[in-house]
Amino acid sequence: MSGHSKWATIKRKKAANDAARSKVWTKIIREISVAARDGGGDPSGNPRLYLAVETAKAANMPKDNIERAIKKGAGDDKDGSTFVELLYEGYGPGGIAYIVEATSDNVNRTASEVRHSFSKYGASLGTSGSVSYMFNRLGVITVPIDGLDEDEFTLAAIEAGAEDIKTDEDYFEVRTKREDLFEVRNALESAGYKIENAELQYIPETLVKVDEETAMGNFRLMEKLEENDDVANVFNNMEMDEATIAFADKL
Repeated sequence: MSGHSKWATIKRKKAANDAARSKVWTKIIREISVAARDGGGDPSGNPRLYLAVETAKAANMPKDNIERAIKKGAGDDKDGSTFVELLYEGYGPGGIAYIVEATSDNVNRTASEVRHSFSKYGASLGTSGSVSYMFNRLGVITVPIDGLDEDEFTLAAIEAGAEDIKTDEDYFEVRTKREDLFEVRNALESAGYKIENAELQYIPETLVKVDEETAMGNFRLMEKLEENDDVANVFNNMEMDEATIAFADKL
């Protein structure tokens, strides 16, 4: 699996506590609001909103919270904040390439905080396009293995329209063309598979292997960025082998 996907697996384990879950909910609520604003408040006619709502359900978010977020985004809540989507690019410790997605109601605040996080760990923000050419924008669907037959699942995923299937000890990671994410997700669910998450991600074309010291600096930077409620996702091209993953689990 990609470096980001392995990091996502680590984060899922860390999100078992209430404080971490609260941060996850905050980010999902913002995604629901933006999706409803851009495509309307009906999930059946808005694929992005549908995926966000399903992610909220998987995170055990109460129905009332979901409905409020939809109303806020669709304009039914006149007191709701207006969020804009932001994309930052830069280099982390050891020259690791970063893409940071954010959703903010105060662009200056978010830019300042993201820049500060990079500077704190000897990293630097770049200009638009400085690293994005190293990544592909793909749909990524996460399915718990839970005793599933790998060959059978792989065949089902390919029939559903998947471009590639990766595995680790706990999850299948199904990759799709960005425009096929919604259809492939629904096809797998209709086939009886449990979908834990489905979203667009920036997947690096090549990964960069790092030593333990550089890995620590990048882990600290990732955690610092993701502590920020404005930051929705962090992607990079650091290679995570088993030793690196075990190291990250201890942080």
